[in-house]
Order: sequence, then C-alpha cells, then structure tokens
Amino acid sequence: MRYIPSPIPLQFSFIYTATANTSGRMQYHRIKPGQSKLRISRTEFIKAYNEAHILAINPLQQRGQDAIFQFEFYI
Repeated sequence: MRYIPSPIPLQFSFIYTATANTSGRMQYHRIKPGQSKLRISRTEFIKAYNEAHILAINPLQQRGQDAIFQFEFYI
C-alpha cells in the first residue's frame, strides 16, 4: 500500500500512534506536536479512534514486511 501525502497542509491538535516495539508488543502514544509525547493505553487509543473526528490516517508499513502495518491518525 502506498502512502500519498496530502498536498493541503493539515491543522491538527493530536497524533495518535500504534507502533510495535522490538519485542513485537504494541505501544500506543498521544502526541501533541512540538510539546509532548504521552504513552497511553490500548483502550484510550481505541476510544479516540472510534469517537474522534479523524482528519487523516497514515498506515506505516514495516520495512521488508508487506503484511505488517503500524498506524497513526490525526485529530
């Protein structure tokens, strides 16, 4: 899957990310650009995904693995 960036700059408040660490466990973060990066629970990540007004989604493909994706979304 190719990621095609938007030609229009986004105005967003937070970035939520789901990434795998070196052992394969998922870690979830809420990032306020330029200010903080806070580790959050899986439940909080899922709640934000289900209830927030998402502006953009960026699937992050793991190098060398076509079927493994990490994920971030912008609100």
